[in-house]
Amino acid sequence: MSFKRLKRLAKHLFIWPSIVKKYFPKESMQRIESAIASSEKTHFGEICFVVESNLHAFDIVRHVSAKKRAIEIFSKFHVWDTAQNNGVLIYLLLADHDFEIVADRGIHHHVGTEGWEQISREMEKHFKHGDFELGVLQGIAKIAEHLNRHFPSDSENTNELSNAPIVI
Repeated sequence: MSFKRLKRLAKHLFIWPSIVKKYFPKESMQRIESAIASSEKTHFGEICFVVESNLHAFDIVRHVSAKKRAIEIFSKFHVWDTAQNNGVLIYLLLADHDFEIVADRGIHHHVGTEGWEQISREMEKHFKHGDFELGVLQGIAKIAEHLNRHFPSDSENTNELSNAPIVI
């Protein structure tokens, strides 16, 4: 095993799940949930926020990246299973200080890779300054702008996914 992989394994083994509360206390999670709920009143899209403290050691050995894990989470929580194929996942892996935005094909078709990368860069600016809540809220707001533009709500909107942040 390479030194780089051993270092990553150590980071994942020695970070505790309770670290999530340091970055996202209860009040932060409530504000994130509220931001998702408010945004979803204006569009037919679905936004899901998942934060994970660390990966299992087996996942490190299998070379599971934050991107690969985000795709697994996208499937596990059925973010891909919205009526208009417009679910968006914001996935944050604290041990790696990495995150991914994964979007279903309906919204990805309109936003494209460059659009998601631009949102990611804006979020990353906040993360680098230690303001994780603001970074996530900024991401939700920017994603909502795209969903408002391409999937505006003109009637009662069914909430297909929970708005509550998910901690793994």
